[in-house]
Amino acid sequence: MNDFDFFSSPIGLGHVTRDIAIVEKFQKCKNKFITGSGAAKILRNQNFTVLDTYKPPVFVIKNGVLQNSTKWLWGYYKYYKECKIISKKILLSDNPNVVISDEDFASLTNAQEMKIPTVLITDILETKFTNGIISIIERKMNKSMEKIIDKCDVVIIPEYGKDSGNIKRVGPIVRQIEESRTRLREKFSFTKKTILISIGGTDAGLFLIEESLKVIKKINQDIEIVVVSGPAINKKFENVRNMGFVNNLHELIFAADVIISLAGKSTIDEANTYGTPSIFIPIKGHFEQEDNARKQGFIFEDIKKLKELILEKIEEKRNQKNAKGAIKASEIIQKRFSE
Repeated sequence: MNDFDFFSSPIGLGHVTRDIAIVEKFQKCKNKFITGSGAAKILRNQNFTVLDTYKPPVFVIKNGVLQNSTKWLWGYYKYYKECKIISKKILLSDNPNVVISDEDFASLTNAQEMKIPTVLITDILETKFTNGIISIIERKMNKSMEKIIDKCDVVIIPEYGKDSGNIKRVGPIVRQIEESRTRLREKFSFTKKTILISIGGTDAGLFLIEESLKVIKKINQDIEIVVVSGPAINKKFENVRNMGFVNNLHELIFAADVIISLAGKSTIDEANTYGTPSIFIPIKGHFEQEDNARKQGFIFEDIKKLKELILEKIEEKRNQKNAKGAIKASEIIQKRFSE
């Protein structure tokens, strides 16, 4: 029997990176991850026990704009039904003491039906992908999600704020860095002003890499460009350091002078915590990314102002913070469910 079965959404890499931050704080717990795609690869590379069994739906992005959100919502619903079948088999086999889910609602539904205690980690409490008549279906899905959330023993949100009911707000959940920034820059051979371009676990941010490279190459400064294109893009870009897929993006963020990224919650939290000046361009039509970016002062149209933003951020002072979200989340889970 596992103490915890940890179901981590494989839609992007931000879920699993914050989940790693939490699990690293556990004391003598037997746990297993269930996820898929690039998220499973990160876990395998760091010697976690993982089942690579989920196949996430794909966003279709053209020039930075989400295409056909209705089709994606339907694809997500089919994905959810598949995950219900997969997660039920795993739970029946493992019989865990607790199910922890990072935005994998299929496993929560099964666990609650099986009377297994549940913990949800999430930064969204409803989705807003669609408009018009199709939004009726999304509203029904949100109602179902609301019921699942209400039934959870604990809901952990990586934001600052007041607790209410079963909801615990713990602040940003980020991976801990053991080395100094100076040592990391030596480790990565960062000797110039370094701009890191990172787009997460899918190919949705290819537009941002290409546009950023066009702009940076017009800036008359001695700048090193580092591209972390992730597991979904094999293309090599000219006159840059192509790092492809990495397990330690948090260290690269800390070591860089500026990061240009899509507006994923975990990347934003890591950049803000480590004090790295940042530019976050959301996918247009992706409500979660647009909300995240807006809170940081950015919108999709800022992609047309990249030159001005880069020049501003290169001169910006670092403002490192002390985030304790991972420790708090780990303590909440272990204290609540310790025997």
